Amino acid sequence: MEKRQELYAGKAKSVYHTDDPDRLILEFRDDTSAFDGERMESLARKGMVNNKFNAFIMGKLQEAGIPTHFDGLLSDTECVVKKLDMLPVECVVRNIAAGSLCRRLGVEEGQVLTPSTFELFLKNDAQHDPMINESLAETFGWATPEQLKEMKALTYKVNDVLKALFEEGGMLLVDYKLEFGVFKGQIVLGDEFSPDGCRLWDAKTREKLDKDRFRQGLGGVIEAYEEVGRRIGISFD
Repeated sequence: MEKRQELYAGKAKSVYHTDDPDRLILEFRDDTSAFDGERMESLARKGMVNNKFNAFIMGKLQEAGIPTHFDGLLSDTECVVKKLDMLPVECVVRNIAAGSLCRRLGVEEGQVLTPSTFELFLKNDAQHDPMINESLAETFGWATPEQLKEMKALTYKVNDVLKALFEEGGMLLVDYKLEFGVFKGQIVLGDEFSPDGCRLWDAKTREKLDKDRFRQGLGGVIEAYEEVGRRIGISFD
């Protein structure tokens, strides 16, 4: 597959056209950001770790019948994905209270949420990804009611699969965000799933093993990502 011109460069990933109009190359860079890009840093090995982590998780989700854009690894930091028409809506599931939920509602971090919550956010960096609802998404044309229903169902299905996977590795899946797009009329999971876009805690100690280590200046960010991966069977060699 021929890698062609850059289509888009985000905070931590770059996307490239290929000689196949239905496929793109997704490159994971070592760049790390927090607080809407206000804090940026390069962390050695991060691109490789997140690329392999994402490939493993996407494989598990595909095995469970969840459609994803992932087609295969291309290199240590690159993978081939289907070209989706992305929907500008993030789907967030929270199993345990943390982060913005605690700040918004004044609830205590660590409270188990039963049932798990589901939220929608608009992908808009300039507006700091504001929280929205299904009515707003439909009114402004960000997603149709049918698309929203399918995205919600798939997001909860992902939760069932990954909560069990991380529990086997002695970890708690606290919360996560997903992005979806349309490929040939079908709603498909896009973007990535890595410790950059979820919260993972050690089940016994509640040690944070995700991007909060970067946000909160705890150090050992990539070491924590690799530890998560090893616990669920990923090799980074």
